[in-house]
Amino acid sequence: MIETTGLTKRYGPKKAVDDLSFTVRPGRVTGFLGPNGAGKSTTMRIILGLDRPESGRALVNGRPYRDLKHPLRTVGALLDARWVHPQRSARAHLEWLAAANGIPRTRAAEVLDMVGLTEVAGKRAGGFSLGMSQRLGIATAILGDPGVLLFDEPVNGLDPEGVLWVRKFLHRLAGEGRTVLVSSHLLAEMALTAQDLVVIGKGRLIAQCATDEFISRAAENVVRVRTPRTDLLGAVLGGERTAYARDGDALLVSGMDSARLGELAFDNGIALHELSPQRGSLEEAFLRLTGDAVEYQAV
Repeated sequence: MIETTGLTKRYGPKKAVDDLSFTVRPGRVTGFLGPNGAGKSTTMRIILGLDRPESGRALVNGRPYRDLKHPLRTVGALLDARWVHPQRSARAHLEWLAAANGIPRTRAAEVLDMVGLTEVAGKRAGGFSLGMSQRLGIATAILGDPGVLLFDEPVNGLDPEGVLWVRKFLHRLAGEGRTVLVSSHLLAEMALTAQDLVVIGKGRLIAQCATDEFISRAAENVVRVRTPRTDLLGAVLGGERTAYARDGDALLVSGMDSARLGELAFDNGIALHELSPQRGSLEEAFLRLTGDAVEYQAV
C-alpha cells in the first residue's frame, strides 16, 4: 500500500505539491492523473525517496522508502525508460541490479521472457527503440518481485499490441494482490486500465475514487432516444424545458434520466424504439474537473 499525508514540495516560489494526501490500495490498478505540471512526477519521486518533501510524508507498506531493508524487493518503479547505460546489454543491466540487491541471477532471464525481450537480451540498450526500452523498464520494475509498483507513462512508444499487453500485465499484477500506481496522459487507455483514480491539479488532490464514479460524477446526464414520432417528443420535451439535440434519427436528451423520459413518452402515447443512457468518457470528465487546474494553456 502507498500512503501520502500532507505532502508539500516547493521549487523556488512554486508549489509543485501542495498538502497532498491519498492512498493507493493493493489489488487494484490505480491511475494517477493530472494536467502537465500538476505534480505527478514530483509525487512519485517523493514516494521513491528521490525527493524530500518540505512537509508531510509518503509511506510504502507503512514505512518511508529510505527505511526499507530491501527496496527493490518491496517497490518496483519505471520513471524513465531511457536511464539504462547505452553500452550495457539488457541481460547485463538486469543481472547487475539483481546482484546488487541479493536477487538470484536467474531472475533476469525470467523477467526478460515475461516482457518479450529474450531474443534481444544480449543487445545493447542504447540501440533499443522506445517501445523496447519501455519493456526493459518494466522488466527492471518487476525484477525483485515487489508487492508495490509505480509506472510513469508505461505505454509510450508501444504499438497497439504492446499497449494491450501492458494493460493485461498491469491487471495481472493487481490481481495477484499487488499495489499498482500508473501515471499516464493517455486517458482513453486509462479508462480501460485503471479501476481507481487519483486526480491532482496544481499539486492538490481533485478526486480519489473508482474510475466509473469519477466519470459519472463529472459527466452530463444524457439519454439517447429513438422514436417514429421525433417531432412530438421534441415538443413534449420543450414543454418540460428539457434540452435535447438531434443525432441522426435519434434525440440526445440532457438533464433527464431514462426512467423519467420513458414515463413522459408513455404518458403522451409516444412509442420508443431506443432508450439508452449515454456513458460519458474519462476524457470529458477529466477536462471538466481539471479545467481550473491547468498550469499551461494555449491561447
